[in-house]
Amino acid sequence: MPRKEIIDRIEKYVHPFCITKGSDFKLTDFDPGDTRGLRLDKGEATDLLQRGVVWLAEEQDMLYAQKQWSLLLVFQAMDAAGKDGTIKHVMSGVNPQGCQVFSFKQPSSEDLDHDFFWRYIKCLPERGRIGIFNRSYYEEVLVVRVHEHVLKQQKLPLRLVSKRIWRERLFDIAHFEDYLTRQGTIVLKFFLHLSRKEQKKRFMERLDRPDKHWKFSTADVHERRFWRDFMHAYEEAIRATASERAPWYVVPADNKWFTRLVVAAAIVEAVEKLDLAYPTVDATK
Repeated sequence: MPRKEIIDRIEKYVHPFCITKGSDFKLTDFDPGDTRGLRLDKGEATDLLQRGVVWLAEEQDMLYAQKQWSLLLVFQAMDAAGKDGTIKHVMSGVNPQGCQVFSFKQPSSEDLDHDFFWRYIKCLPERGRIGIFNRSYYEEVLVVRVHEHVLKQQKLPLRLVSKRIWRERLFDIAHFEDYLTRQGTIVLKFFLHLSRKEQKKRFMERLDRPDKHWKFSTADVHERRFWRDFMHAYEEAIRATASERAPWYVVPADNKWFTRLVVAAAIVEAVEKLDLAYPTVDATK
C-alpha cells in the first residue's frame, strides 16, 4: 500500500480526536465508545496498527541517528483505561535504547521540597529519544485539584494558595510546553477517555481473573466516587493547554484495539511531519 494512502487512512482516525484549541472544548462531545465506523470490522484497525508500529520503528531509528528532535508522549487517564497496554502495543517495535518510560507515583519527600515541575523536568527526553510519561505534571491539576489535602503537603506559602492556583498552574503548564516545542521537543498528549460503565467492567474482570488480581486496588474503587470532579478537572486542563504546538488527543478508550490505533496513528503522523533522514557523511571531515 502506498505511503500516501496509509497517511490518508491514518488521518481519518486521528483528526476527529485532536484538540488544538480548547476554548470551545467539552468532554461530553466525545464518545468513549467511538470507533469511527470500525465497530464490526477490526481487520483494518489491526492492519493499520501493525503498519504504524513498523513505520514508527523506522522513523524512531532516524530520530535517534539525527539527534535533533525529541518526542514527549504524555498519557493521562482514569484507572483501567489501558495506558500500560497502549504503550506496550504501540511502542512494541521501537528500539529500547531510543525510548524511555517514566511512571510517576506519589512524590517523595525530596520532590515535595521542590516546585511541582522539578521531578518531571529531570525525566525529559534527550535529543533523538522518545520520552513517555505514564501520568505526568498534569496530575498537579487533576489529583491535587480533586484531593486538596494533597496540595497541603506541597509546602507552599499560604498566601500563594489562592482560588487562582489552578488557573495559574494551567497557565504555567501551557507555557512550559510551548517552551519545550521551541527547543525541538514534539509534545503529544493523550487522554484515554474511558466511560464509567466500562471502568466498572474492567475492575470486575480484575477480580475474576487470577492473573489480574495484582492490578486491583481498593483505592481505585474509592476514586470512582470522585468521577465528576475528575471529568471537570480534565476538561479544564485540556481546555487551557490544548494548542497547535502541543495538541491533546481525546482518545476513545472503551475499545482497546481502537485506542491503540488512534495513538499509533497520531504519533506516526506527527513524526512523519519532521521529514527525518539519516545523517550524511561529510568526506571532507
